[in-house]
Amino acid sequence: MDRPPLSLSQFVLKMHSRCDLACDHCYVYEHADTSWRGRPKVVSHKILARAAERIAEHARAHRLPEVHVVLHGGEPLLAGPARLRTAAEQLSRALDGVSALDLRIHTNGVLLSERFCELFTELGIKVGVSLDGDKSSNDRHRRYADGRSSHAQVLKAVELLSRPRYRHLFAGLLCTIDVENDPVAVYEALVALGPPRMDFLLPHATWDVPPPRPGGSPTPYADWLDVVHRRWDADGRPVPVRMFDSVARTLRGESSLTESLGLAPVDLVVIETDGTYEQADSLKTAYEDAPATGMDVFTHSLDEVLGHPGLLARQQGIEELAAQCGACPVVTSCGGGLYAHRYRTGSGGSGFDNPSVFCPDLMELVVNIRDREAAVPVAPAAVSGGDDLDELATGFGGAGAVGRLAEIQLDLDRQLLAAVRERGSRGDRLAAAAWELIVELDTSLPEAVDAVIAHPYLRPWALRALDGRAPGTAGRGLAEVAAACALRARRGDRVTVPVRGGLLRLPGLGTVSLPARTELAEVEAGPDGFSVRAAQRCVEIGWDSGADGLVRNWRPVRLVELPGWTVALEDTDPMRDSHQWPVSDRLSHGEAKLWSEDLAEAWSLIRRELPACAPGVAEGLRVVTPLHAPEGSDVSAASREAFGAIGAARPVTPDLLALLIVHEFQHVKLGAVLDSHDLYDPDGGDRLFYAPWRDDPRPLDGLLQGTYAHIAVTDFWRVRRLTTQGPAARAAEARFARWREQTAAAVDELAGSGVLTPLGERFVAGMGETIAGWSAEKVSRTALAEAARTAAAHRAAWGAAAVRERARVRARVRHTVTGK
Repeated sequence: MDRPPLSLSQFVLKMHSRCDLACDHCYVYEHADTSWRGRPKVVSHKILARAAERIAEHARAHRLPEVHVVLHGGEPLLAGPARLRTAAEQLSRALDGVSALDLRIHTNGVLLSERFCELFTELGIKVGVSLDGDKSSNDRHRRYADGRSSHAQVLKAVELLSRPRYRHLFAGLLCTIDVENDPVAVYEALVALGPPRMDFLLPHATWDVPPPRPGGSPTPYADWLDVVHRRWDADGRPVPVRMFDSVARTLRGESSLTESLGLAPVDLVVIETDGTYEQADSLKTAYEDAPATGMDVFTHSLDEVLGHPGLLARQQGIEELAAQCGACPVVTSCGGGLYAHRYRTGSGGSGFDNPSVFCPDLMELVVNIRDREAAVPVAPAAVSGGDDLDELATGFGGAGAVGRLAEIQLDLDRQLLAAVRERGSRGDRLAAAAWELIVELDTSLPEAVDAVIAHPYLRPWALRALDGRAPGTAGRGLAEVAAACALRARRGDRVTVPVRGGLLRLPGLGTVSLPARTELAEVEAGPDGFSVRAAQRCVEIGWDSGADGLVRNWRPVRLVELPGWTVALEDTDPMRDSHQWPVSDRLSHGEAKLWSEDLAEAWSLIRRELPACAPGVAEGLRVVTPLHAPEGSDVSAASREAFGAIGAARPVTPDLLALLIVHEFQHVKLGAVLDSHDLYDPDGGDRLFYAPWRDDPRPLDGLLQGTYAHIAVTDFWRVRRLTTQGPAARAAEARFARWREQTAAAVDELAGSGVLTPLGERFVAGMGETIAGWSAEKVSRTALAEAARTAAAHRAAWGAAAVRERARVRARVRHTVTGK
């Protein structure tokens, strides 16, 4: 029986149906389908609005957490900034409160300018660029209609995207393979540009019009890619390559990152400039109107498009492949190749029921990578000293850069957990059994173990167990971790956990209250929940129970699930006291509801007004811990011991909560960077520095942390002055003016400190470039005067306090010497 159609989550929205280049390998203009000739050049506002409504309608019906939209063409930049703004705003408005929006644009780059980049920064649009390598390789196909080279213009576009101010926009490079080009020259030219990622595409071809195979090799494309893969591997894999990573992932049983490999069902649809729905653009290489569905945004829903025979055929996985493919040993990686590449007319009219025209190449490519992966294990992910660091230095950092920080932090936490086991008593049988289960689950269900180890408050326990601040907790903590892993795995494993003070801690999940004299508890997962047996009693707890506070013994961690971001309200873990402010007690159901509502509004503001911050927050901030603070004060904190968590007392407005979130997450990111990179010499002196946001002088690391955090603060007020009105807008403008100038001064103080490493100098320079980019933004004289007055008053008060402190120190020294 056919599987039911899945949802669609990827949409290609055509902004312009013409192009300013005349690439002779283009599937839109140079292959079988010529439908572009009859379409409007530019998509209309009416179609953009209706397309956004249809996408939001589908996302709401299928509860999609995230929607991916690529603005495409032709050349989408030909649509102009105003039309691109309309598309982004229509999509953002329609999806607000429904799904997170991942919005990208793919361009040939020749028209890219600072004006476009500023627009994309404002709207949160990532940019992918097509480039086929060095000049001679790129000029083989990517030329203007009059034969002129486009290479220099594309390099200017990549240089623009590589600036620290725009680096977070750069999605990567896309290269179409021509086996006549030197693979090493192409690879070196692309890597030299420092893209965050890149990909190689096989040229579009069918059995009717097969690809060129010069030189007599039966697998010239696999040969070409093998040269690149070997060089990439020898270089330490400096840039993620989507094709290579997809093969490696599918060999491990994971999903592919590209439609052209693997067996995942298609979840993409194209919306043309006339509002018609089409299947993947690559089908244009097969025959006239091959991608057509006969449906449009005005008449048909996306659920109706899912019922189209062409899309249904691509939902069936291996069942829809040709018999030859079904019996192939590499089919789970190859996936039969790109659907369009299987087409053949033939006397029997076999259509797409064929192997890919690149079948020999795909088999050779998969086998080569399989053998190489088996021979040389891939090293753990690490933040490079280059691309990610430059992106994070801007003060922002997308999901990729923050995700790689998180991977390194996870590896550090794994090492700490192993160190706790090594330090623990070898005679502790419960700890030994717990460790054995953790290791076994890490092999069979690593995602369950990762989720527990990544809990931000596991590290504080491990550090305290190792440095003697929490003696005697190693064995109990290992058993707690094993129990949490077992509950997440839900296999029915039974774990015995030592209990102290009547509290059973399940890291990342919650706590169970038991009789005060309980010494041991037995935890076991079941289909509907889990059980805790202790003191001759058994407590049965449902998986979804307790969040409302009605289960007396069970205090689960409450999850706040928002579009594109799920964050835990952690008010249960005893180790959450890692912040400098006291933590709040367990929230009541009503208090938790208020927190959830404020987080929802704060997140909506961050996504809407701070799009450069949102992806990093969604990727790296997993926990918010409620703190206790005096009435009316705004308190927040981040701990170097707890990556992925911040603490905060709930402020009076969600707007301020948004500010606290982006502010404290800066500390989270920078702390993780400092775990991997030496940005300053810790023995470079004990000088103290003026920080305009503190009343006390700060050491260099404190000034660095504060300056990095105030990039987000400055950006917050920079935007708020434009999105609020009246007194609020005037106050925001004054704050923007003050923090822009003061943060720039702090950057200069850091740069002139003399204790930064070369990597630190580069990082601080990136911070400075972000602030400098805001220097030209106009601010009223009133705001500038208010900012200057506030800054001067703070400096004067700080100076007076410093004089009093020096006098106090001199008096104490004199008393010590003279006794008077």
